[in-house]
Order: sequence, then structure tokens, then C-alpha cells
Amino acid sequence: MTEHRLQVEELLADYRRSRAQLADVHQQLARVSATAQSADGLVTATVGARGELTDLVLDAEAYTRYRPSELAAHIVRAAKEATAEAFSGAEEILAPALGRSADPGAVLSGTADLSDDELAVGDEEDNDAGFEDQNWLDDSEWSKTR
Repeated sequence: MTEHRLQVEELLADYRRSRAQLADVHQQLARVSATAQSADGLVTATVGARGELTDLVLDAEAYTRYRPSELAAHIVRAAKEATAEAFSGAEEILAPALGRSADPGAVLSGTADLSDDELAVGDEEDNDAGFEDQNWLDDSEWSKTR
């Protein structure tokens, strides 16, 4: 019985260490942030570890200098640049916790457990009709009773 108790204590200690490491990784990831600016400095985008936009600063001059589509392109470009930088920082944090067999980039992008077939963009036709072509109301029964 003593041997089993020691094994249980060892397992609990491993579990506690793993939980502490996970908490530390979460805290570090919560602090990851990256910022990128347009070349003229009129657009500044800041994102978190997963690329979520956390701040967007538009200089007042951006509204007069750019047409809406141009301004949107600057915003998207700045956000993409910041996301690439944030992902790099998050990957560095995740790599030691995940070990060699896992890809931190795949974990961050949500594709870590998907097969190549699931990730492939196919040329197959989708048999489901688009949302626009669907009649979501089945009024056949209703019209028969009236």
C-alpha cells in the first residue's frame, strides 16, 4: 500500500507542476502584444497573442488622405504585420510547454489536431445550397390549414 501511495503522491506532484506551468504560460500569453504602423504612421494596429485586434489608432489626417478602401487596406496590412509578430512571440512562449512533437503555430491557429485532408482547400462542389437560396420557412403546413 505504501508503494501505491508514493505513486499517487508522485502523480499529484507532477499534476501540480503541470498546472503551475500551464498557469505561467497563460499569464505570459496574456501579456503578448504586438503593434505595427503604416509606413506614414497614420494607422497603428495592436493585436494580442492570437492576433485579435486590441487597439486601433487612426490619425485624423488618415481620414482626409485616404479613400475608405485605402484606409481599410492600411488597417488590414498593419493588423497582419502585428499578428505575425505576436504569433512569433506566442510561439516562443508555447514551444517549451508543448515539447518537440507539437507545432506551436498550429496550436495558435487552431489547426493542431486537423489532418492534411481537413486543412486542404478542395475543388469539390458543395452540395448544400447557399444560405441565400434557402427558404428557411416551411409554410406548406400553414397554407393547407388556412
